[in-house]
Amino acid sequence: MTEYKEVNTTRHDSGQAGRETTFKATQLIWLLLGILETMLALRFIFKLIGVNAANTFATFLYSLTDFFVAPFATLTGAPAAGGMVFEFSTLIAMIVYALIGWGLERLIYVLFYKTRGTVSTRQTTVAEQTPDLSVREAVSTTQTTVADQTPDVSVRESQTTTTTTDNDPIL
Repeated sequence: MTEYKEVNTTRHDSGQAGRETTFKATQLIWLLLGILETMLALRFIFKLIGVNAANTFATFLYSLTDFFVAPFATLTGAPAAGGMVFEFSTLIAMIVYALIGWGLERLIYVLFYKTRGTVSTRQTTVAEQTPDLSVREAVSTTQTTVADQTPDVSVRESQTTTTTTDNDPIL
């Protein structure tokens, strides 16, 4: 007896492209925020340990981060001892920019995220069994539709049709 089985599944989700775009936009925000926070953290550490300001990399880093620290530079004093500076303004800038990045990411998510709408799944199973004297075919088709009104509530509909035929071979 020989058995053949073939399963075909197709799925259609109308809002998938919008969710992918929103995901990419929020990931870009987190990437840019991570780069900025890393530069500000390096600046804070360099100032704290008293890195030589004439060094090319230190000069480059300070020039890049001066723009972002400038709004907070006069909020507090910066205690210094022997070339080492504790920049409160850099720490404040890091906190403020982290909050701004988080708020911007949430805003994009709320405005542009599309909840999962109607998801249509169709599965077709074809099974053939070939005994010595007869041929038996079974065709089963299942179609499932999932509609989410909100992310936590779903409605499922399922329809199954099975057709079975017996064919006697010509002797």
